[in-house]
Amino acid sequence: MSVQIIVDSAADMPQKVIEQEKLTVVPLRTIFGNEEYLDGVTITAQQFYEKLIEDTTHPSTSQPSPYEFQQIFEQVVSAGDSAVVITLSSKLSGTYQSASIAASEFADQIYVVDSENVTIGEQILVQQALQLRAQGLSAGEIAAELDQKKKEICLIALLNTLEYLKRGGRISSTVAFAGSLLSIKPVISIENGEVNVIGKARGSKNGYNMLTEFIDKKGGIDFNMPLSLGYTGHSDTLLQKYITDSGHLWKGQINELPITLIGSTIGTHAGPGAVAVAFYHK
Repeated sequence: MSVQIIVDSAADMPQKVIEQEKLTVVPLRTIFGNEEYLDGVTITAQQFYEKLIEDTTHPSTSQPSPYEFQQIFEQVVSAGDSAVVITLSSKLSGTYQSASIAASEFADQIYVVDSENVTIGEQILVQQALQLRAQGLSAGEIAAELDQKKKEICLIALLNTLEYLKRGGRISSTVAFAGSLLSIKPVISIENGEVNVIGKARGSKNGYNMLTEFIDKKGGIDFNMPLSLGYTGHSDTLLQKYITDSGHLWKGQINELPITLIGSTIGTHAGPGAVAVAFYHK
């Protein structure tokens, strides 16, 4: 009996990892008016940002149904396997609830973990799960360990605007309006599974400084654990600029920084032009 790892598409897992580790990815839906797409299946991240810019309709997102998870869980159990399911934060999506409802029929075989995070923050928790599986831990043991380790994950991002978070209902109109008046770039983090606006930067350079200050305040990056950087939009130019400006963080610590183009599920709410860092703090 083997342990399968199941994730939702909001984790933005690299395709190479999906294939190598035989991950099962359950897609969320991205909806433009009457057009519905499966994140990472019927719309790529690149196609999404093209449509986001060109389409006058603001997209929305929708979680998988319990039935979709149930079908996957039945295949896992039929194969004689167990599984750990990792979802984006239950405070930001109903995906965890859908998976939990479906898993209730498979006690001691399917374990659902609320990552309390999104995109690359969820991604590095999945990478931790893969490491634990490689060490021979059972599904139950992996899930229990993840519930502890997820508390050490930090995700911070510099956004181009708060407008997309406001449209998606992730922050209040009052917070978004204050930001637009000041022409600032908001700095957000994920705290206890929710979006938290922690700073307002005038210009990208100040924003980059705030990202680095946040990392320092958390005690720095644990380079023995998974790490990921992400960006939204058509180009990683802003992310590369941040990497250069914060070179002291990475120098001598890591040979190659893992970079992710954030997909449609989170891109819908972040908008283009965002830069993000996810790490385990020391």
